[in-house]
Amino acid sequence: MSTDDTLSIGELAERAGVTVKTVRFYSDRGLLPETARSSGGHRRYGPEAIDRLRLIRSLRTLDLPVPDVGRVLDQEDALEGIIAGQLQELGSQVAALRWREAALQLLQECGPEERADRLRLVGAVSVPPSTAAPVRFWRRWLLPARLPARLVSAIIEQAVPQPPAEPTPAQVLAFARLHAFVSRPCPGTDRGQPAAHQPDKGYRPAVLYDGLREAFTLASPALRDQRPPHEGEALDCFVSAYAGSCGTHDTPAFRRRLRGELRADPRIDHYWQLVAELSGPSEPTPGAAHDWLRIALDAETARPAA
Repeated sequence: MSTDDTLSIGELAERAGVTVKTVRFYSDRGLLPETARSSGGHRRYGPEAIDRLRLIRSLRTLDLPVPDVGRVLDQEDALEGIIAGQLQELGSQVAALRWREAALQLLQECGPEERADRLRLVGAVSVPPSTAAPVRFWRRWLLPARLPARLVSAIIEQAVPQPPAEPTPAQVLAFARLHAFVSRPCPGTDRGQPAAHQPDKGYRPAVLYDGLREAFTLASPALRDQRPPHEGEALDCFVSAYAGSCGTHDTPAFRRRLRGELRADPRIDHYWQLVAELSGPSEPTPGAAHDWLRIALDAETARPAA
């Protein structure tokens, strides 16, 4: 070591337990500033460079990119944000690996006659899977109703399932089938829209959907307990949502009329079946709640008047 307090590149490398090539690499990228140059033009570093180099190595051991390491060295409060970003990125990578594993198991477990079809379905889904296609489906389906953005967001949040964090092969298949279903032309473009979306029917869809969300919540306990459709608060709320949305009263005549309209509405049962496969029986889907309430209405209106 020289008579002053500075270190040569070789001395710094030895003190920090790295190679001279490593010191030169970080120095060239501005992470390890030189204190001075010797008379022969060689780099010299101050004693503080040892701790700085050890910190750089620790950050790089965590696979932080060199630019992020520079931000941590220059800004005391940068580390927390960088850690959060790295954790989010790692979470996405882990989710992708779990999805790939389940997808490969799905292909491994099926017979040769099914493999090509399943490979086509699974191959159409991004990894990790995205809910963009189901969200677009619902925005198209709800578009004629001209709902407020707040309500559209709430409906989509309830209707679009999130991919499981640790999917089974069966859930991978269900999500892939769901993705294929919603990627086709929207049923609203070729099979008509529900009566509530049609201006000539006199409904106010925003009022209706707010009421339906409450009715579905009321019906959920009965669905979880696997109780058959029946009269009660949930059905009354369901009918009131329709009645209130078209400015009329809940009467026996209205209930009979509503039964006919609901029977004629287009259905997306396959969508809700696939959602149920993804979310499991513990969380009733809006589609299952709607069917339960519709059947309860059918049973009630089919009975002779007292």
